Amino acid sequence: MYAIVPPYLLSRLADAEAPHLAVAAEAARQTLAVTRAYHATRANLEVSVEGDALVFEGSPAPDRVISDAERRERLPGVRVRGEDDPATGDTAADQAFDGLGETFAFLWDAFARASVDGAGGTLAATVHYGEKYDNAFWNGERMVFGDGDGEVFTGFTGSISVIAHELGHGVVEHSGGLEYAGQSGALNESVADVFGALTEQHVRGQTAAEASWLIGAGIFTPAVQGEALRSMKAPGTAYDDDVLGRDPQPAHMRDYVETTEDNGGVHINSGIPNKAFHLVASALGGHAWERAGRIWYLTVTGGSLPRTADFARFAAATVHVAATEYGEDSEEAVAVRTAWSAVGVTNGGAQH
Repeated sequence: MYAIVPPYLLSRLADAEAPHLAVAAEAARQTLAVTRAYHATRANLEVSVEGDALVFEGSPAPDRVISDAERRERLPGVRVRGEDDPATGDTAADQAFDGLGETFAFLWDAFARASVDGAGGTLAATVHYGEKYDNAFWNGERMVFGDGDGEVFTGFTGSISVIAHELGHGVVEHSGGLEYAGQSGALNESVADVFGALTEQHVRGQTAAEASWLIGAGIFTPAVQGEALRSMKAPGTAYDDDVLGRDPQPAHMRDYVETTEDNGGVHINSGIPNKAFHLVASALGGHAWERAGRIWYLTVTGGSLPRTADFARFAAATVHVAATEYGEDSEEAVAVRTAWSAVGVTNGGAQH
């Protein structure tokens, strides 16, 4: 249901007539034709001695299961690796295993959240889905990865921002959800991008200033004129390619795209809240998950956000959380209010 590659990009590729992209065009058509159905906690224990007492300190541990679809469009596929199993030697399977673990570690370290469901639930993934399948998606139960067509898209398991983005949809779902259409759908996509970017930064130990803020860097082959699927720092600049076209994301409400495609532009207009988050993180500096990420996380998981929230409602919710957590006149609250104004959502920005 929630796929990393937007349908408008696949449609452009499917219409490509260049002979050298014949395989990629056919792979895109097949990917678009696929209908995606929606569908006890482990722990790490450390023991130490303080005086005459034994001290036990525990933290949740991931429970990962990787399956192989063997290039068929059938789930879950054949189980190839569990939590206590050695590496398989299959690059996609082992990258997926590592990426799930890195996302689990981020959620716990940043927000004390045990897995996607908050209860230590199993993280499942299927690799080698379909023949030259040009996407990765979360189906409500597991991560699913295609291998790409090799001409435009490489495999998707090598990008931690892709893995964490899709698992981010799971966090949104388990927190009450955001309806996947229009502005609430764009917020769903944006929050998933936030999780994707922050997980990558957490893995690399990067500050907001050091991070690339790219989503899906590395999934394009060198033949594509682009560096990623999306840029949170500069929406609309991730790619500009003769075949794929130009990244259509806006960074301000004046450029909001009204469309009936892509569930009302969920992958397009998400550029606006993405830019707002980047502005907050940049203004606050340091590790973006510590303050900016915490505000967004508490907004999504707090239980007061309606499923149909639009940009203005979400902006107001983040301002409320920032003021509640840090103070009405705090640096954090000011940064959040300033960011939403800068992208035109508040203070007279165009409403849709």
